[in-house]
Amino acid sequence: MESLTSNYVNRAEIWLCISTLIYFLMNGAQIFETLVFVPKWVSSPPDHFKLLLDGNGASLKVFWIIFHSVHEITFILALVFCWKIDPVRNWLIILMIAHFAVRAWTLAFFASNIIDFQKIAATQMFSKDLVDRTSLWQTLNYIRVALYIAISCGFIPLCIKVFGMRA
Repeated sequence: MESLTSNYVNRAEIWLCISTLIYFLMNGAQIFETLVFVPKWVSSPPDHFKLLLDGNGASLKVFWIIFHSVHEITFILALVFCWKIDPVRNWLIILMIAHFAVRAWTLAFFASNIIDFQKIAATQMFSKDLVDRTSLWQTLNYIRVALYIAISCGFIPLCIKVFGMRA
């Protein structure tokens, strides 16, 4: 590892901490949604699907788009500002790959199903397997949230490593 200036390490600390903080805030929102909101709309499909409709319910789409966008920008900035710190950079790349894999799964499975559930709420046309689909969605959501939490916990030793560079 090449000689790093204190200014470089300071910027690495700042962006890594901001990204970590936002990730943990996002985890809190995911945990709240998973424990409070999801059980409400899953409890009686399709009757409670109205909670998913924009204008009639919680309208979480905009919230999550903004939150994930801000987080991913700070994640990229953390990687940029930690680039010269080899072990931190390498782990950030691994965490980023894991994060984007879960994001891809989110878009492919969770978001597409939510869109279907919203259509059902608007049209009241649904298939017989709706209870099974919502149950699967809820179960897999627990796994998805746990994966996001595990990924964000991977930031903690990186923060410790970067802050330890000042000593």
